[in-house]
Amino acid sequence: MATPIIDIRNLSVGFTGRAGLTLPVLRNVDLTVHRGESIGIVGESGSGKSTLALASMGFLKQGLRVIGGRVRFNGEDIFARSRQELESIRGGQLGLIPQNSGQSLTPTMRIGAQMAEALELHCSLPKSGFRARIIELLGQVRLPDPEVIYNRYPHELSGGQQQRVAIAMALAGEPDALLLDEPTTGLDVTTQAHILELLRDLARERNMAMVYVSHDLGVIARVCEKVMVMYAGEAVLQGPTAAVLRDPAHPYARALLASIPRLCDSHLPIALDGRPPPPGGAGDGCAFAPRCALAREACRAARPDLLEAGQGSQARCFFHEEAHALAAGGTGADPLHHRPDGTPALALDGVSISYAAPGFLDRLFGRGDDVPTVDGITLKITSGETLGLVGESGSGKSTILKAVAGLLPPAGGRIGVGEDTGLPATVEQRRPEQLRRIQMIFQNPDDSLNPRHTVAEILAQPLRLYDRLSGQALFDRSVEILETVRLGAHYLDRLPGQLSGGEKQRVAIARAFAAEPELVLCDEITSALDVSVQAAMLELLNDFKKLKDTTYVFVSHDLAVVRALSDRVAVLYQGRLCEIGPTEKVYGSPSHPYTSVLLNAVLEPDPDKAPALMAEDVVELSPPAQGCPFQRRCKRRLGAICDTEAPPWRDAGEGHVIRCHIPLDDLDTGAAEQS
Repeated sequence: MATPIIDIRNLSVGFTGRAGLTLPVLRNVDLTVHRGESIGIVGESGSGKSTLALASMGFLKQGLRVIGGRVRFNGEDIFARSRQELESIRGGQLGLIPQNSGQSLTPTMRIGAQMAEALELHCSLPKSGFRARIIELLGQVRLPDPEVIYNRYPHELSGGQQQRVAIAMALAGEPDALLLDEPTTGLDVTTQAHILELLRDLARERNMAMVYVSHDLGVIARVCEKVMVMYAGEAVLQGPTAAVLRDPAHPYARALLASIPRLCDSHLPIALDGRPPPPGGAGDGCAFAPRCALAREACRAARPDLLEAGQGSQARCFFHEEAHALAAGGTGADPLHHRPDGTPALALDGVSISYAAPGFLDRLFGRGDDVPTVDGITLKITSGETLGLVGESGSGKSTILKAVAGLLPPAGGRIGVGEDTGLPATVEQRRPEQLRRIQMIFQNPDDSLNPRHTVAEILAQPLRLYDRLSGQALFDRSVEILETVRLGAHYLDRLPGQLSGGEKQRVAIARAFAAEPELVLCDEITSALDVSVQAAMLELLNDFKKLKDTTYVFVSHDLAVVRALSDRVAVLYQGRLCEIGPTEKVYGSPSHPYTSVLLNAVLEPDPDKAPALMAEDVVELSPPAQGCPFQRRCKRRLGAICDTEAPPWRDAGEGHVIRCHIPLDDLDTGAAEQS
């Protein structure tokens, strides 16, 4: 057999703790990747996924060291290489696509200049040929107008375009292997589906090996032939993708699948109880035993080896035959659905928002932005209701939340909360009671939690401001709030940097609810979380809805998450509403052609279920000045009427309305044909 590209044997990586003990982060891991193979590594945060992937390119985070085992790349020990040799390999024979492409691109350099640096380091091409090669690479990753992209700065590109640039840079050195660390996290469903198709095609064309780290099992099902499931720093299940995802032979893998919301199921996913052990805390037995439904005394006494479990897979479980009888998804509790009583919670009346700053002459003559970013948004949400806002990146979802929160003043229209029909445009203009009624939870808790403040100080801010609490009363209320989000009093003295991603998001939720708000704005709050933590967050939000009758506006790219939590859904394209209605109606039929595109692009954790893309892979910088906003990408376009006339709202009954020139009967027929 040919020499593997990556050959990891019995690798253990760890660090020295305060007591002088060596604490393992990876324990005796084996991984073999051949040319042309695609292998996915999955597991909860802290399971060792990224540590393993980075170790395969000879990189360890500060404080970590190799305790035992070896890593070979193309037959040679990578940790025996000099720093100069490693630099020549990384970015050349071994490419890396990071999770956040925006942070890996230099904001002050044009795309062409950044890619030229990669070519200079890893290619023998003369500088005179750099421009042509860069444009060729940008074309390979299907970026529109490569010559235009060449001269742009990163901030002038969408998230999907930035990720394609990162892929092009990784391909510049014509790598033998490509490491991908959550490269599609945070991307909308259509952009993600197109990028995954691109990666599959490139791997086949170049016969590249791919190691794909992700918590999204739908992504892994789409791009990987084999899967390794990690828990507490060791492989607990590995084998062909179909065997691992369809009928996994390990209780932990089945619990992960149960944590995934499904597009075809309106139940909340099942949250996995407990948490993984800290480094060095697994003991002598099975690391998963404290959380396992099959655990027995034998599991606590000895650590199981990887055992043959059928269908080409190996499981680290004494009782893997019994694992097949455990539930594997889609059987969680029903969410609390709201019965409208007419009490107003939030009203948007003709709201338009623009990021364009008018010049002096525009202000003098009263001219505004001809094509605002968000336009004509009219929505009414009743008390206790959850409205899901969905659409691709750039559709205006977060922009609307920022306007409601007072972080971005609208250019026109009115925003009302409760009986207050004319809410001031900015935070500075709002009274304390108005501020209290609306709280926002951001996608990345690191952006909203002060890294120098303890959890106690973070929670004290709203409690002092709104409730005038101090002393023992402040402490008691802080503990009560933490326990509500399933954290304890011992977290009060911790800094954000001492918390996991899920714990930080719980603190952000606790701070929002400390103000006892009537309306909570959730902006992609589960997108960066692993599936088990995500399920716990959805359960937590549902609990608050039961306890407080909280009203939510929930923004997410994950349409299955939106279905699990929302009473109604509003679909946005280019800042314009296309469809509004009860969740079951919007996810059913008929639906707007754009809604169908979004639903058909959703990935399921099944390698046989491919997304059915129905729109061109094009990023539009602004909506057309007239006609239907979706006209340029719609596969069901009727002709000139779509280009020149604004589409009418069509009433599909039960509060379900669709803005489209296509008659409802034809929309219904088209949706049935596409499914």
